[in-house]
Amino acid sequence: MVGEGSDADARVALTAFREEFYRCLQARSDAVFELADALLCAGGAVRSLVELSLTPEHRRGHGALYDAINCGRMDIARLRRSLADLTVPRDRDGAIVLAVDVSPWLRPDARTSAHRAFCHVYGRGKNAAQLIPGWPYSFVAALEPGRTSPAAVLDARRLHPDDDDTTVTAAQVREVVVRLREAGQHRDGDPDILLIFDAGYELARLAFVLTDLPVLVLGRMRSDRVLCFPAPPPGRTGRPPRHGREFRFADPATWPQPASTTGTVTDRYDTATASVWNRLHPKITHRGVWADHPGPPPIVAGTVLRLEVEHLPGNRHPDPVWLWCSDPDVVLAEDVDRLWQMFLRRFDLEHTFRLFKQTLGWTSPKIRSPEAADRWTWLVLVAHTQLRLARPLAEDLRRPWEKPAPPHRLSPARVRRGFPRIHRARGSPVGAPKPSRPGPGRPPGSKNTRPAPLTTWANATELTPRNWSVSRRQGRVAPGNLTPGLPQHRA
Repeated sequence: MVGEGSDADARVALTAFREEFYRCLQARSDAVFELADALLCAGGAVRSLVELSLTPEHRRGHGALYDAINCGRMDIARLRRSLADLTVPRDRDGAIVLAVDVSPWLRPDARTSAHRAFCHVYGRGKNAAQLIPGWPYSFVAALEPGRTSPAAVLDARRLHPDDDDTTVTAAQVREVVVRLREAGQHRDGDPDILLIFDAGYELARLAFVLTDLPVLVLGRMRSDRVLCFPAPPPGRTGRPPRHGREFRFADPATWPQPASTTGTVTDRYDTATASVWNRLHPKITHRGVWADHPGPPPIVAGTVLRLEVEHLPGNRHPDPVWLWCSDPDVVLAEDVDRLWQMFLRRFDLEHTFRLFKQTLGWTSPKIRSPEAADRWTWLVLVAHTQLRLARPLAEDLRRPWEKPAPPHRLSPARVRRGFPRIHRARGSPVGAPKPSRPGPGRPPGSKNTRPAPLTTWANATELTPRNWSVSRRQGRVAPGNLTPGLPQHRA
């Protein structure tokens, strides 16, 4: 009876979300909605955009498909609210866990595409990372415990070349948390929402800006960071000190006795040891995101966790992981284990990016305008949400070499294999296409009188490529020296 009830709830939730998504479409509604269905019901991985017009679910021609991408309109604000109204996964303690990360849509050869930025891409070898122009997108997703757990993506936003990563991320996270509270997903008295970030974010700035929200910031720090303990009592003369003794991650001689140490036996890493030091803060100066801060820089204290495991899969050398939490008084062993275990769950978002790119074909289309790229990104996000809602309804159509999955724990790729049957049972609010004839097109022998203009990296003609430097993460452009080896584009 429990399974039947959950299946009925899943049918209602999936149908309601599909109808709400159709109401969010403002122009080319039928073509955009059928394009999303074609993306869900395609037999294999999406390699090109035009091949989706050959699926039975897409009843219009390939011209309508491109028209939907280039000229369609959707109410993104309403679509974001509809995602917040859905059931949000929680951890074992009933808390909402949100992971934030950036994934790039690489467009190195799109010389006529605007608003491209330098995207940091990791290579397989040592020191093989490089910077490639493209469109970086910031995603916010809710995590759930357990393996093969698809992340519930709640928001996506394209970063502009001149955006500050920390400022944009803080505004994006604030909007997501406010929408969750307005939808009743989080109320006063509930556990704080845990925000998980990877290295590269200014964690102290995020914790300071979001201090008025019921959130807890957790993120990874580089192994060469230097933090400070609280300042000692002021002396009789001189100015009172602002910082105490230094805590260098790379120098064990500066580590005092940990406030607590926990050891947990896992089936993947053997024994995981976590050491905790409380009330550590970074030295903040009036630079970068703190340049416009009025008055003296604040003291943002937190807890440092050092996680070390015996071995990693593949017999790789296990380097310790340094984490920083905005709660300065984490001591209990269950709280420490929950923090580092939920941080490891952040990698579910990486698997979601892999599904977006390799299966749903997020970065496969050669789209020119960034506005069309935003529409296609939200179509992929809507398709992934429908796969998550249809998970209790899908059959396990596994390959002979794949292992059986527990009930209602199928991966999104397996759910997609059986989605055509679910689609036929759910129906579609789209009307039947009207018969028409194709237009005459461009007359033979005529030339294109409106060629697309070439664009610079940041659409700023006052900057020259020699005077640009690129930040390590999402590609924010600033004056400095250009990293050698990058391709140069004409203005």
